Amino acid sequence: MPAVTVADISILPRVSEVLGARARSVKSVTTAPAGYEGEGFPVRRTFAGIDMAELDPFIMMDQMGEVEYAPGEPKGTPWHPHRGFETVTYIIDGIFDHKDNNGGGGTISNGDTQWMTAGAGILHIETPPEHLVMSGGLFHGFQLWVNLPAAKKWSAPAYQDVRAKDVALLSSADGGALIRVIAGEVDGHPGPGTTQTPITLIHATVAAGAELRLPWRKDYNALVYVAAGFGYVGDEHRPVKTGQSTLFGDGDTIVVRAADQQESRSPALELFILGGAPIQEPIAWMGPFVMNTKREVLQAFEDFQKGLLGTIPAIYKEDAKKPLNPSGDGAKLASTNKAADVLDVHGAPTQMQEG
Repeated sequence: MPAVTVADISILPRVSEVLGARARSVKSVTTAPAGYEGEGFPVRRTFAGIDMAELDPFIMMDQMGEVEYAPGEPKGTPWHPHRGFETVTYIIDGIFDHKDNNGGGGTISNGDTQWMTAGAGILHIETPPEHLVMSGGLFHGFQLWVNLPAAKKWSAPAYQDVRAKDVALLSSADGGALIRVIAGEVDGHPGPGTTQTPITLIHATVAAGAELRLPWRKDYNALVYVAAGFGYVGDEHRPVKTGQSTLFGDGDTIVVRAADQQESRSPALELFILGGAPIQEPIAWMGPFVMNTKREVLQAFEDFQKGLLGTIPAIYKEDAKKPLNPSGDGAKLASTNKAADVLDVHGAPTQMQEG
């Protein structure tokens, strides 16, 4: 897992140890089911089994890979819509292209992040570049969906590119963990990502036998997902392993310890750590739309069918992988592309979810 590494962790700023800080208790440990999405992405649904109210402001998160593709095997997703939230795509290994109908996008690789605000509506596509399809290779990353409050669901779509070189790098107090702050703030050190909903997002690598005690905002929830390795969470020392998510309760710090023995292919404990300020608004979610009411979700499907969420740029028509109807400088998704065609994008629920 290369992402961003440093030759000498001792030169990095260290996270402070707070005397008398209370470790957050462990509320639950859940195991992510494995499956496939789109045209063949192997994924783990990391938040499966966690109540939606406990996740707020997060909606879902997928671990994509880790997979070693043979030539011709890399897959992507077809053009599809979103409304009402933000997608955050973080690449640990490999390379990925993103394009949207507003001209946003680009190529991201080891340690880069694409942050897309769908807002009132956007169309986009995620694919491996042609050379990776030809050569094959390693691919591993995450996609996170972050909810937007009602006041921001109708904002204009936006896109930001967070490069690996811009991520804030910190060390744990004992020097045993490398902390990459992608967004939010840890111990006064801000990450580069600009968030519409207040959150903190971290990728941490904890050396075998080391312990990470991470100060965490009391008004944020706290979740830790094990991307690779073995360890223990909380002062309860509850065991966790690859593919498991921990939901923490109240307290001042997140505590995770790496087991003394790790796998040879992953010598350290790899963690995705996140938390945010709960929005505490009703949620209605189906397919690629996350709104506040069932009526708003159904309206999103209708707007998509009418082409009101935008058109696919003409230069990307070959990427659409579905029939297109010419329309000016771009092309709408064809009328054969019914609502059902986009319901299962990213493994999102095909039945209305309300909470």
